[in-house]
Amino acid sequence: MPQTRTSDRPPAGPVTDDESWRIRRTEADLHRLAETESIFALGNGWVGWRGNLDEGEPYGMPGSYLNGFYEERELSYPEDGYGFPQLSDTAVSAPNAALIRLWVGDEPLDLRTGTLRTHERVLDLRAGTVERYTEWISPAGHGVRVRSTRLVSLPRRPVAAVRWAVEPLDGPVEVRIVADLLANQRVPERSDDPRAAAVITDPLTAEYRRCTGHDGVLVHRTERSGQRVAVAVAHQVDAPDGFGSDVDRTPDRLRLTLAGTLRPGEPARLVKFAAYECARVDATPPEELADLAVREAEDARADGFDALLTGQRAVLDAAWRVADVQLDGDAELQQAIRFAIFHLIQAGRAEGDRTIPAKGLTGNGYDGHVLWDTEGYVLPVLTYLAPRVARSALRWRHAHLPEARERAAELRLPGATFPWRTIGGRECSGYWPAGTAGLHVNADIADAVLRYVAATGDQEFLAETGLDLLVETARLWHGFGHWSDTGAFHLHGVTGPDEYSAVVDDNVFTNLMARRNLRGAADAAERHPAAAARLGVDPAEVAGWRAAADAVFIPYDRKRGVHQQSAGFTEQPEWNFARTGEDDYPLLLHFPYLELYRKQVVKQADLVLAMQRCPGEFTADEKARNVAYYEARTVRDSSLSASPQAVLAAEVGHLDLAYDLFAESVLQDLADLGDKTGDGLHLASLAGAWLALVQGFGGLRDDRGVLSFDPRLPAAIDRLVFHLYWHGQRLRVTLTWNEARYELPDADPETSVDLWHHGEPLQVTGGTPVIRPMPPVPDPGPEPPSPPGRRPAHR
Repeated sequence: MPQTRTSDRPPAGPVTDDESWRIRRTEADLHRLAETESIFALGNGWVGWRGNLDEGEPYGMPGSYLNGFYEERELSYPEDGYGFPQLSDTAVSAPNAALIRLWVGDEPLDLRTGTLRTHERVLDLRAGTVERYTEWISPAGHGVRVRSTRLVSLPRRPVAAVRWAVEPLDGPVEVRIVADLLANQRVPERSDDPRAAAVITDPLTAEYRRCTGHDGVLVHRTERSGQRVAVAVAHQVDAPDGFGSDVDRTPDRLRLTLAGTLRPGEPARLVKFAAYECARVDATPPEELADLAVREAEDARADGFDALLTGQRAVLDAAWRVADVQLDGDAELQQAIRFAIFHLIQAGRAEGDRTIPAKGLTGNGYDGHVLWDTEGYVLPVLTYLAPRVARSALRWRHAHLPEARERAAELRLPGATFPWRTIGGRECSGYWPAGTAGLHVNADIADAVLRYVAATGDQEFLAETGLDLLVETARLWHGFGHWSDTGAFHLHGVTGPDEYSAVVDDNVFTNLMARRNLRGAADAAERHPAAAARLGVDPAEVAGWRAAADAVFIPYDRKRGVHQQSAGFTEQPEWNFARTGEDDYPLLLHFPYLELYRKQVVKQADLVLAMQRCPGEFTADEKARNVAYYEARTVRDSSLSASPQAVLAAEVGHLDLAYDLFAESVLQDLADLGDKTGDGLHLASLAGAWLALVQGFGGLRDDRGVLSFDPRLPAAIDRLVFHLYWHGQRLRVTLTWNEARYELPDADPETSVDLWHHGEPLQVTGGTPVIRPMPPVPDPGPEPPSPPGRRPAHR
């Protein structure tokens, strides 16, 4: 996930309070189409529509996605080896139902031709819609006005819809409106970047199609992954007298055509309701799946587009009650944090067993794979804002325990080994030093379980689902590690979060997270002995986990007074930054891994991330020295880095640096800092922005199962307000430079929440806010230097 520190776009203008709820683009900006398509993507955790233009062209990357819908492809190696994955999963587009093309006379509406008088698109973060307004004059001089509103329904899982209208600007005009449902839409290849998605040509095979009046349904299947998808469209037409209509179909397309003459004041309107259903080929016959989709589309039409808008707003109003963050003092970042939270809200679903890919359903970057980003960054936020969504994502991991057990057995390991990259549950990473060796993904999953249970108190989930995940990952660590003659427990040959170091010994992040995993599994097994017995856990095994956890080796450089990212890291040669130019970043595209792996250069926060996740394992002095040492060596060639660096910079008192790092995280996509937003949004970076605010400036910590706050605000923030759920109660935290205010806005006087404020225990009850002063921030000394040219931009 590469990024740069600068943007070639002009500074943003002032953002009004109302505009902080809208993302607005007022020009075509054809060179940034792919980026805009990601930013304007809509989804509901099941269906995702990229923000392509209604007419489909021009486009950067078309996309109409279903969560978990993919095709398999073979992986090839110059030299194959035992345990190398032979297949990979690649997200493919379902049939695209968002298309509405327009011909004015004989000329298609195309922003690249004619005269574009006005073009504006708006993502409304409260309404959950994308609105479009365009005035275009064809090359022949015929002017039209086009308006549309599209949504992907949050309350109605299969449903998406678009309301569209066209009218002439002046005199009568002949128009042809073509509403397509199109399968196997061509996707451009991006062979210039090894991280870009693979392209599978014509991944869908037609099985069934049906038309009834203006409406229809297509059913397709994938050949290798064995999935079937049905997409139905139901239309609502309001056109002037004299308009004709026609429907035609091919195996990969259903097309409704409306044609006639428009006169001023007589628009033609079309509403398209679409419904998506997916199932295993061996589970649901094509006709039955088609019937399900048709029923959903027709029911949506019967209720009407306004009903969809009302339902969308109701869901978002409820979500924003807890999810909204108020940031007074920086209007641009206020808008950006709301944008970030909106995309987190629409990335997951509370019901079912679905998780959240690295790009959500906004693009096909990373082949649509799920990585450790989900449990490492996204679920810690959703645990506080939408705990049922976090629970659903963890249940998805649990559903793929069989594949994880099989992978562990293949690697000659006990327990379960979860994949580094996957959609269908099997390992899809063909580069084992950064994939298979990245075993910390297993501890990240366990950590997400422990944080969810601590925040919700959901013991039923722990006994039925969470315990399985904790036990199988604990077994992995216990079997993978080894004891030295000194009585220390070591984890050798792993890759931590920093992908510029690979196959190292005793990576601190991995070791500390494994310790947390082992202890969490032991505690859970003792709390639920019957469930543990079902898994074959006995007291001797639990004792073994605890002994290993207590003896985990943590490398420390006494000469330099810092922890080593991994054993021996601080003794490696330094990277020569003096000979590294601005155009050499990201380093992985300009230097061989052999050079990166043996030098002290850090792609993304690793030791710093360990301090964020396991803060109780470090003293305050150790944190300050570690932050200074690793800040000078971390180049942030990953969008995952700025957030944990912001959290720790804030904790040790470098508030201006922390604020600039927060800005980098939250603007990752709105400013396209890494020139990769066109592949889809960086959900982990967007989630990390919330963590930078709430853990960084709010000082939230919960790693010991206790809710604590050590808040401190940078000069740029006048007031910070955020909410979170803790054991079913909505807690509101309001911070100013002078005081911190804690309250339970929904609770009765008998309800209370225990928390800590700067080391002082507090009990907050319903109806009675607790207010405490904000202590002064100790002077941390000079800001630690970043690598030359790599400090985040000053706000």
